[in-house]
Amino acid sequence: MREETTRWLTARTWTHADWTVPELLRAKSELGSRISVVIPARDEEATVGDVVAGIRRELIDAADADHGAALVDELVVIDSHSRDQTAEVARAAGAQVHAVGAIRPDLGEHPGKGEALWKSLFVTTGDLLVFVDADLRLWGPHFVTGLLGPLLAESSVQLVKGFYDRVLDHGDGEPSVEGGRVTELVARPVLDLWWPELAGVIQPLAGEWAARRPLMESIEVPTGYGVEIAALIDTHAAHGLEAIGQVDLGARAHEHQKDHDLAVMAAELLAVARSRCDEDPGVRGGALHQFTRETGWRERPVPLVQRPPAGPLRRALPTSEEAR
Repeated sequence: MREETTRWLTARTWTHADWTVPELLRAKSELGSRISVVIPARDEEATVGDVVAGIRRELIDAADADHGAALVDELVVIDSHSRDQTAEVARAAGAQVHAVGAIRPDLGEHPGKGEALWKSLFVTTGDLLVFVDADLRLWGPHFVTGLLGPLLAESSVQLVKGFYDRVLDHGDGEPSVEGGRVTELVARPVLDLWWPELAGVIQPLAGEWAARRPLMESIEVPTGYGVEIAALIDTHAAHGLEAIGQVDLGARAHEHQKDHDLAVMAAELLAVARSRCDEDPGVRGGALHQFTRETGWRERPVPLVQRPPAGPLRRALPTSEEAR
């Protein structure tokens, strides 16, 4: 039985206002760091342009003009087979855009957000990686600066999670915690039961997070939505609670899915968590079976593939001479 004090342990916590751009630039220069912002995207033409443009304007162009150096060195969008103009909009806004299937085609490809983040490790060069969702409607460049703060200020921190008030699309703009359904009903209870030291991580599934490259290249990466909880659990297992930080980013608004669609995400999270309890995932045939009054039975795949650590694969790349 766990000690009662374990329940009250939590990751170190900051707020995005704890760091200014000049302070981060000084720390970056002293450490010799290089920073990559990665935005995974699929069919997000309505929002990805504003996200890219905002980061580029404030943390690349303005920072360079005001302080003689850009805070962000690479701004990369990984396009996961978008059927709309996501890639074109992101490129026009100032991002480097890579199609997920074009990155290391020798490694094959799988659908999912985790696949996009894993593939990004092969086309970015930053030693600090910041991940930002493409569907944000209420956000700011402080999402990036806030997540960078602990990595630049604390050498022991390996992984930083964002947390925020989630603003639902009711039209009144009032912050609400109702948006985190999978977080509150699946992710946090699972962590509290099996990884109690992580129970104090407020939003373990937050799409805004940051990590050091050596960490990301050392862990297995689920190809779907399980990437965030897997990175959290694996960081804790390898480096302990001191390696994890979280930052209050204020408020966030984005598109929300229907409950039936969230069930696939929930099933995947449970499978990822179970696989880290030294057991194989028990999802029947890799699919979720649901019965609805409107459509009867339906079966939808649950992504169960996990990519191996990317570090050895990057180091095994042939030289240009060998490739010829």
